[in-house]
Amino acid sequence: MRAVVQRVSRSSVTVDGTTVASIGEGLLVLLGVAHNDGEPQADRLADKVRALRIFEDSGGKMNEVMGEREVLCVSQFTLYGDTSRGNRPSFVGAARPELAEPLYDRFCDRVGAARGVFGARMAVLSINDGPVTLVLEA
Repeated sequence: MRAVVQRVSRSSVTVDGTTVASIGEGLLVLLGVAHNDGEPQADRLADKVRALRIFEDSGGKMNEVMGEREVLCVSQFTLYGDTSRGNRPSFVGAARPELAEPLYDRFCDRVGAARGVFGARMAVLSINDGPVTLVLEA
């Protein structure tokens, strides 16, 4: 399981011109699920995201956890795109939807995230704060 995590001042997801989820200050998580992932990976990555100390404390250092801030999670199978054999990505490392969707839902539930629409074509707005962006794997 792989995630790109951005600290944001706000973020939203739109599907077919309709905003389906939006948050204020918090984290935008782009989540990819691999074919060999399971519940332990989803739980471990969700716990890692909740425990990240990437918000500034009163001294201006990245030392605070999420606390009451919000999370928006968007499914992102393209995080498993492989371009090692050319310029067109191969997505054979990404899980099929019947495996990926329940693990995506489990991750979102565990982290308390608003979410995009699994499998939909989405427009994602991200106002990256800092900017702070991390790549995590479970």
